[in-house]
Amino acid sequence: MPQYDKADVERRMKGAVEALKSDLQGLRTGRANTSLLDPVMVEVYGSMMPLSQVATVSAPEPRMLSVQVWDKSNMTPVEKGIAHANLGLNPIIDGQTLRLPIPDLTQDRRKELAKLAGQYAEKAKIAIRNVRRDAMESLKTDEKKKEISEDDRKRSEEQVQKLTDQYVKETDEAAAKKEQEILTQ
Repeated sequence: MPQYDKADVERRMKGAVEALKSDLQGLRTGRANTSLLDPVMVEVYGSMMPLSQVATVSAPEPRMLSVQVWDKSNMTPVEKGIAHANLGLNPIIDGQTLRLPIPDLTQDRRKELAKLAGQYAEKAKIAIRNVRRDAMESLKTDEKKKEISEDDRKRSEEQVQKLTDQYVKETDEAAAKKEQEILTQ
């Protein structure tokens, strides 16, 4: 049974790009985006839970997030959870809703965020290259076990390299788009 599985290689590379896009969405650009609060954990009912399990997050205005807490007794824990997430947001309590005005970004903060986007992209590229390395090793192992020929190995290595190039390019494009978005807001 050959170790190399093209579908698995592609799935893992695609996963690295999807993880990058998810990370980039969490970077603040000065515009309200509900995914900004995805990493927020809240201590309720004696355990830590994602904010999305105790409240509804919406963006009613371009520079405002609204958090509708389902159980009024969870208002303080939700407010603390948002404060502890270090997102630079100051919740304003309004009945059973928390309003989160999105402050303007300073030029220095924009540069930091753009650099962070680049770091996220580099992590994704490293993950993609690790998948490539694993695939190449699998192909060599398959050839040594006489499960594939040298020609098959070379052909498959070319496919792996093409996939690698495609996903690295996708990673660069996603990061460049996010950096542009951050710096031009």
